[in-house]
Amino acid sequence: MAASTAAGGGRRHEDAEAAAAAFDGHSSSEDEGQNLWLSILSEVSTRSRSKLPTGKSIFVLGEDGSGKTSLIAKLQGAEDARKGRGLEYLYLNIHDEDRDDHARCNVWLLDGDVYHKGLLRFAATRENARDSLVLLVADLARPWLIMETLEKWSQVMREHLDSLAIPHTEQRDMEHNLVRDFQSYTEPGEDGSLASPRRTHATATAIGEGDEESEPLPLGENTLTHNLGIPVVVVCTKSDAVSSLEKEYDYREEHFDFMQSHIRRFCLRYGAALIYTSLKEDKNVDLLYRYLLHRLYDFPFRTTAHVVEKDSVFIPAGWDNEKKIAILHEHFQTVRPEDCYEEIIVKPPVRKWVQEKEVTVEDEQVFLMKQQALLSKVPASPAGRPMDVSGGSPRAVSRPGQTNVASVSPLQTPGKKLDPANIKGGATSEGVLANFFNSLLTKKGASPGGPPSPGQAASPGNAKPLGPKPAMTDVQAELDRLVRKPDSPAAQPTASAQNEVL
Repeated sequence: MAASTAAGGGRRHEDAEAAAAAFDGHSSSEDEGQNLWLSILSEVSTRSRSKLPTGKSIFVLGEDGSGKTSLIAKLQGAEDARKGRGLEYLYLNIHDEDRDDHARCNVWLLDGDVYHKGLLRFAATRENARDSLVLLVADLARPWLIMETLEKWSQVMREHLDSLAIPHTEQRDMEHNLVRDFQSYTEPGEDGSLASPRRTHATATAIGEGDEESEPLPLGENTLTHNLGIPVVVVCTKSDAVSSLEKEYDYREEHFDFMQSHIRRFCLRYGAALIYTSLKEDKNVDLLYRYLLHRLYDFPFRTTAHVVEKDSVFIPAGWDNEKKIAILHEHFQTVRPEDCYEEIIVKPPVRKWVQEKEVTVEDEQVFLMKQQALLSKVPASPAGRPMDVSGGSPRAVSRPGQTNVASVSPLQTPGKKLDPANIKGGATSEGVLANFFNSLLTKKGASPGGPPSPGQAASPGNAKPLGPKPAMTDVQAELDRLVRKPDSPAAQPTASAQNEVL
């Protein structure tokens, strides 16, 4: 009896231990399941907090024709750009592969006319000013307008931000963050480490605020003197126009360095980044997209500054300073760093195209009839009149007051014509002979064609009126005979005959 009682007690003890062990196993499995759910919830909560922020905005300002719309369309991946009017709204689809998350970045394009600057109140508000970025677009194809464009549109943005009446403490906090981001920039290392123009709270905590090596360098005298409180990126489009500027307007390396020097000093005053882009050659467009994501969404960025090639400059915010800009001044020969930009980069003269008045050609027959009518009204030339040989003396009529015998036109023979050009003051034998025989015809009682007798030589004042006119054929025959024999003694007039003619 006692033995059976002891055995029963032992079995009850074993059953109790087994039940306790089973309870302990069940409770431990419940703890493991609960811990698993806690880890899942913690991971989901962490991911929800690390999602891409929403409400980021980009304000694009610049002149008409500078390529603002085409640039944003290229960043979107669109083929064609449709330009709007006034204030245009676009957006960029942002995708984070590491987080597998999407976001939409708002893009506002203001018209190039300052008249539309009041429309900024619909885009830039007090609520989204902290999460915004300004894109100032200038045109490298018109370099003489670059500084005017940057100064004008940065002033427009400053005036609008001042009109928002952001609380003073919030404004100071925005400006302080911009200064801190500018000072904390570090270039990527050779091992591919990231650049950090923006230092997040976690990075600052990891480095340690009290570490002496993390102390930011002081700003230069002309750095961030125009702090807008929001990041600024200066984009110079159409960098492919550099080659055409060299060919058409004789731009030299010195001119491009002078331009870059002034643009970089402007960027220092606003703490802005600078980048040259070309849609035609697809240059630095992808770099601009990655830099915008880095400034707005803290995406990793591993690209260093580029200042060597004059058509693909890239300077991130925080990299530049006065000493680096002074390197450009070492190559200046005909210009000085302090020269006025508009006096060196001069706008070329405008070529005025003169539009000629259109002339309608009249009908050919009408034109010919008009010419015929004009010709009929013109009197015939004295030289073109046929000589009247039917009566009177064959001597040509001399000009009034002219007594020189050489001016008397010689008679023309049918066989050979005497050249009047060779008759100069009776110097040629033919001209003298012609004058001589013409004078013989005026003598009284002179036989036609016969030589004058010595007794008949008299002064012209004693000459009597002409008798019957000889036949023209006899005179012409005599002239022909003398012309055919220029060397004959008859062809040489005597001095007395010449005096008689005179």
